[in-house]
This record gives sequence, structure tokens and C-alpha cells, in this order.
Amino acid sequence: MFDTLTLAALPPEDEALRPQIQALIASHVAGLPADRRARSWQGFDAAFSRALGQAGFLGLTLPRAYGGQERGPFARFVVVEELLSAGAPVAAHWIADRQSAPLILGYGTEEQRRAYIPRICRGEALFCIGMSEPGSGSDLASVRTRAERTNKGWRVNGQKIWTTNAMHSDYMIALLRTSGTPEDRHAGLSQLIIDLKAPGVVVRPIVDLTGDAHFAEVFFDNVELPVEALIGGEGEGWKQVTAELAFERSGPERIYSSVVLLDAWIRHLQAVGRRDAGVLTGRFMAEIATLRAMSIACTARLALGESPVVEASIVKDRGTTFEQDLPVAIGDDLAAHPDELVSDELYRTLLYVTHIAPSFSLRGGTREILRGIIARGMGLR
Repeated sequence: MFDTLTLAALPPEDEALRPQIQALIASHVAGLPADRRARSWQGFDAAFSRALGQAGFLGLTLPRAYGGQERGPFARFVVVEELLSAGAPVAAHWIADRQSAPLILGYGTEEQRRAYIPRICRGEALFCIGMSEPGSGSDLASVRTRAERTNKGWRVNGQKIWTTNAMHSDYMIALLRTSGTPEDRHAGLSQLIIDLKAPGVVVRPIVDLTGDAHFAEVFFDNVELPVEALIGGEGEGWKQVTAELAFERSGPERIYSSVVLLDAWIRHLQAVGRRDAGVLTGRFMAEIATLRAMSIACTARLALGESPVVEASIVKDRGTTFEQDLPVAIGDDLAAHPDELVSDELYRTLLYVTHIAPSFSLRGGTREILRGIIARGMGLR
């Protein structure tokens, strides 16, 4: 299995994107404190996303015929790495650019591609993902929310939960049961595009431990959808979702969630002139360099048109462990120096990342689900 995860390098033409994207990010995040930038994932700034679209930094992997840049996964890796390492607000366009557009491109009809992808590339159509349900968690195969076939299209009833930014989104791509029962597991699941302004849709934000509200629960009460809402084949939803999640789990987004805190802590060490944290900083650098190399190796598989499901699960599992360990280790280090003055900004950043870190191993599949995928890939299940 590990023969497929070989070292790869970012092409020079994609590395050349860095000065342009760095300049755009600097013009928008300059002056934002670290605790705001640490919310990069949850940072919702539609104007910034439209600016990225106008500059050609969205839809990097998508065909020019649909408004994309036709560059490939390595270009997207460079842009994503710069956005997250700087703590830029990415929530407005993130799901649409990373998952919805590639999914529609791969499985959608020509009408769906022309209706949605150009608007995604301009940062104008915002999407969320409807996978998790109450009582199911990351066990997506137990989906109960149902879409029934009608004379006019589909009728949806049920509930989704932990849906990121559903309250700000225009559309949801939902995994729904269109036949059979939850006991049928992977059979009978399909993906449909739901207009979140349709009658019968109710979105309620969920406030998390940090006081932010970027998750939501979404209720469907006899929501009528046209027949064209179906993406791909009926009953093919599980296969499509599995491929879609590879985009989510393989990229640099599973490495940099805590990196703004890491930067703030290193600046603190420099400011107070402390040199006793060399072993800890060295460990962090070794881990992030290894994870980055693994993520680039996964990107190379994507560039070949492959779907590295198992390899992406390994990156996500190890990446989130690093992201969760980091605030604990930095908190322990600062607590071991009680006479050291810590800035309010570093303190707020540490508190935020510590509070939000437990969710890192939930999003995109829990640690247990990922390890099951890895075990299956090794022939152990």
C-alpha cells in the first residue's frame, strides 16, 4: 500500500504562485490579531472569497470552459498552504471550491456544471455538505434522511447536523437515502443539490465551546426538489461521497489548523529571549515537514487522476493528531514558566485553539472511521 505514497515535489510553475497569493492575503489579513487568524477555517468573509475568485485563485483545478484555471492539484496545494498558514478567512468559498465543484464536474450533468461551477469559481455560489445526521455521526452509511421520488422530482424529509456554515450557504449537496433502509448500509444512497432557500428548509446555528457558531442543524420538511437535483446515478451516492472525501482528507488543510498558534508562540519565545524550547520546536517542525511531504505525495496521486482514499485517511489521522497535540504542548510550556509575561493575543489564541482542537478529529471523518478505512486498505478488515 505504501508503494503508492512516494515523495513528490511541487512543480516550479505552481511554486511561482506564492508571491501573488501572499500579496492578496496580506492586503486582507494585515492587522488581524492571531486569535482572529486562528479562526481561518471558520473565518467567513464573502468579499475576500470573491476577491480570490477575481484574481483566479478559485477553481484552480477546474476546466476553463467552466470558469476555472485548468492548473491542477499542485497549484491548489500552494494556494491553500498560503491561505491557511497566514490564517486567512476561507470559510465562504472552502466547501464549494474544494469539494462541490469537483464533485459536480465529475458526476453532474452538463446543465449542472454550467449552472454552478462558473459561479463557484467567482466566489459567488456558496455550498455546504449534508452528510452527518443525529445518531449517525461519521457513520454515513446509516443515513436516514430520505428523498422520495415524486411525479415532479424528489421530496426530502429528515435532518442533517454539524453542517458547516449552512446558515451562510446557498446550496447543500446532501447524502440522502433514496431507496432501501439504513440497514442496507451503502446501498440506496444518492446525492442531491438542495437550494437552502427552498420552502421547508430550516437552518439553526449551533454555538460551539468557543462561542462561535459555524456549525448548523438543518431540517427538511417535505422539501420539493426538481428531478435535476440528483447528482450522478441514483444509488451511487456512497461511491461518490467516498471519492469526495478524498479531496477533504488529503490536502494541507489537515496540517495547518493550529499553525497560527505555533507562529505566535515562536514569536513569544523570540520576544522573551527563551532558548529552552529547542527540542519542542524541533519536534513540531519535524512533524509538520513529514506531514507536508505526505500531503504532497497524496496531491501527486490526485494529479494522476487517482483517488487516494487510504493514503488521504493516513494524512488526516496523523495530521489531526499533530494539530491537537500542539496547543496542549504549548499550554504546558507556558504553564512551566509562570513568571513569564504572556501577551493577551497569544493567550486568546491558545484558548481558542485549545477549545476548538477536539473537533479536528471529527470533521471529515472521526479518527475511528479513518483507522477502519486504513485497516481495510491493508487487508485487515
